[in-house]
Amino acid sequence: MATWNSRGLRGSLLEEIVNRTNEKYRQEKLALIQKIPTPITPVRMDQETRHITLAYFDQRSTVDYIGAVQGIPVCFDAKECKMDNFPIANIHEHQVVFMQDFEAQGGIAFLILYFSGADRYFYLPFEDLVRFWNRAMTGRQKHFKISELNPDYEMTCNGFLLHYLEALQKDLSSREETT
Repeated sequence: MATWNSRGLRGSLLEEIVNRTNEKYRQEKLALIQKIPTPITPVRMDQETRHITLAYFDQRSTVDYIGAVQGIPVCFDAKECKMDNFPIANIHEHQVVFMQDFEAQGGIAFLILYFSGADRYFYLPFEDLVRFWNRAMTGRQKHFKISELNPDYEMTCNGFLLHYLEALQKDLSSREETT
């Protein structure tokens, strides 16, 4: 069983940027996206500060975020890595299954990726995620490189805002072209 403090604050900068972006999108009435908390069971608390210092995950989480953009249901996960290669092991099977089920219900699933070493942000459409996932599950590359990502889905981060709705619109347009 994984402990809450075993992963440190990995991905916390990206999460903070996405949270602020989502708040801005809500204020502008562009989208309503909620962060899905991961259920934990506290094991140890600091009595003075009343902060949890050790906890266990109750269950597997699905994705980090879920909501609606202009009436379109969306779900996504925010992932961060330091290298130019993103390990498929950072994505869990139950997350892929949830996203697949979400898409089967007419929603849009995707990943937001931050390659911190290169300071680059990408929107990864679910279709591309599945391609990389299947490649890894068939014994081939267990990662994908920045160079394999569609440059049209690279996003800009201005301060604490990551404009992912532009990439989502490109994804939607691409899906319309293939149907």
